Amino acid sequence: MTPLAHADQPPDFIKLLANDVRWGVLKALASGDHQVNELVTLLQQPMNLVSYHLKKMREEALVTTRRSEADGRDVYYTLDLERLRDLYLAAGGALHPLLSEPRHVADLDNLPAVRVLVVCTHNSARSQMTEGLLRDLSHGKIAAFSAGSHPTQVHPDAIRAMDNFGIDIRGQSVHHVNEYEGQSFDYVITVCDKARENCPTFPGEGQQLHWGYPDPLAITGAEQRQAAFMQIAQRLRIRIEHFLVTLAQP
Repeated sequence: MTPLAHADQPPDFIKLLANDVRWGVLKALASGDHQVNELVTLLQQPMNLVSYHLKKMREEALVTTRRSEADGRDVYYTLDLERLRDLYLAAGGALHPLLSEPRHVADLDNLPAVRVLVVCTHNSARSQMTEGLLRDLSHGKIAAFSAGSHPTQVHPDAIRAMDNFGIDIRGQSVHHVNEYEGQSFDYVITVCDKARENCPTFPGEGQQLHWGYPDPLAITGAEQRQAAFMQIAQRLRIRIEHFLVTLAQP
């Protein structure tokens, strides 16, 4: 019998996934960001065990962390969906070329009619870009709204970033989150930590998701701030594409 060559060994990525706790963490983070204590509750596993496996995934750059904007003592964990996808397809390609498939696009015919509310603090940047992307990428099939706890106005850099994607959000307006009280949403998505930790409970059986991103308006340099807007817009686009695929599943 011919011994297995080194190249025929399973990729390290497959070995990383072959653990119940790490798989559970990935499943939880695939839909939104979480703090470690929330993952402990979701997985019903000890804190030290969850922290250990989070450390292993951080070492592989599958999971990243950031300090909460609301309380700097808290840490949010975020799954890098694009890196996960790339490693997954590379592992499939190592087994057979046909298993390395191009990006899956959501079947918009299967998208259900859902209402989504995106909440931020000022409803000026992250939430406005998310609203525009949800509406555009779903071809208008998602009824998308956005609001803030302290609304101001749509920021010019948010408009500029969306222009680069061919999406015009100039017609979008700002709203106070209280305007939507009494309405029912299928999903309430918070895109900043302050809004997430102060978001009211909305009626209906909708799911609350957290897609947290650093506030680009905290950057003082104009050029750096515009680059941050573009980076967040790109990351939002990737996340929304995955979100639409999930919604389109039968």
